[in-house]
Parts: sequence; structure tokens; C-alpha cells
Amino acid sequence: MTGDTDIEKLRRGTIGVYERQATHWDQTRDQSLYERVWLDRLTDGLSAGAAVLDLGCGAGRPIAAHLVAIGFDVTGVDASAPMIELAQQNVPAARFRVADMRSLDQEGIFHAIVSWDAFFHLSPEDQRDLIPKLADMVKPNGRLMMTVGPAEGTALGTVGGETVYHGSLDPAEYERLLKASGFGHVELHLEDARVKIRSVLFASEKA
Repeated sequence: MTGDTDIEKLRRGTIGVYERQATHWDQTRDQSLYERVWLDRLTDGLSAGAAVLDLGCGAGRPIAAHLVAIGFDVTGVDASAPMIELAQQNVPAARFRVADMRSLDQEGIFHAIVSWDAFFHLSPEDQRDLIPKLADMVKPNGRLMMTVGPAEGTALGTVGGETVYHGSLDPAEYERLLKASGFGHVELHLEDARVKIRSVLFASEKA
């Protein structure tokens, strides 16, 4: 049984796991672009060259690579320096920066932000703090899309045999926070079978 102290230790250590496992992650990451059904939703109607932030971009593929290939101006941010090194090699047409998403300050304003399998590594408290900040980085009528947990609580996953932390708010709280941050439309698709049972949070109609 994992206690609260152990959970907190695992949460703090999650970035370190991705630093140690960057090459393994890049080599084993599913490149089928199963996420495309939601990436198409995120980018539908955006003009060529629109600015998109890939938050927690990992090694840059397939998501940042796909967004660049279909004509968007992509910035990728990840807290793991080895991941960013790989992303720069994998997707030279995008811009990448090492940064913890909890302390973003120089990324700019975007037509769309995506955080696929990354935002949920934050604690519930950090998620509450970050959502309004992300909203401030979205242009009017822009979109924000993230994978989150299906219910409030914590869970554990593995990367390269090492344990990583997952945290989630209640779905209703996500909706409240996003609407309070200026998004007119919010939807949460729990355990969507089209994307390997990911729970996808999509916010649009930014004021």
C-alpha cells in the first residue's frame, strides 16, 4: 500500500523519471497518431501559421511533428532537458524550451494549447493554479485541450519501469475552473475509446 508520503515523493520524482527515460520514451512512444481525432478538433478552422503550444511535448513526436507538418507555428515546452534535446532533433522546424509548466513566463499567446499525457502529472493544487494561467495564454476564440483523469484522485503509472504520479480534479471542477477563466464552451470526454481510453478535456470559445 502506498501512503501519502510515498505519493508525494513519487510526484516530486516524476520529472526525474522522464529525464532518465527520455531515450526509452522516444523509442517506444506510439507513433500511430491515434490522437489525431482530437488534434483535428483542436485545430479545426485555425489559419495556416497559427500559434500552437505543445505543453509537456516530450520528444516532439508525434504531436509537435504532426502540427508542424500541417502548417502550424509550434512551440514545445517540457520540464525534461533530455526530452527537449530529442525534440529539437526530431522536429527542427518547431521551437522548444526546457521549462516546468508550473512556471511558464515567456511562451507567448497562442491560438491553441495542447497538453497530451502531461498536465495530469501535476498535483490537484497545481492544476487549479495553472488553469487560469493557461487561459491567459490563449487568444480570443482560442482552444485548450488536455488529457486528465476520469475522476478526482491520484493514480500511478510507469515509464520505462519507473513509477510516475498522476493527479486529477473532479470533472465538474475542471468545467467550473475553465468557464471562470473565460472559456464559453467546455466538454470532458471520459475514457474515450478512440484514444486509448484517455479522458479528454476540451475548452473553446475563449473570451
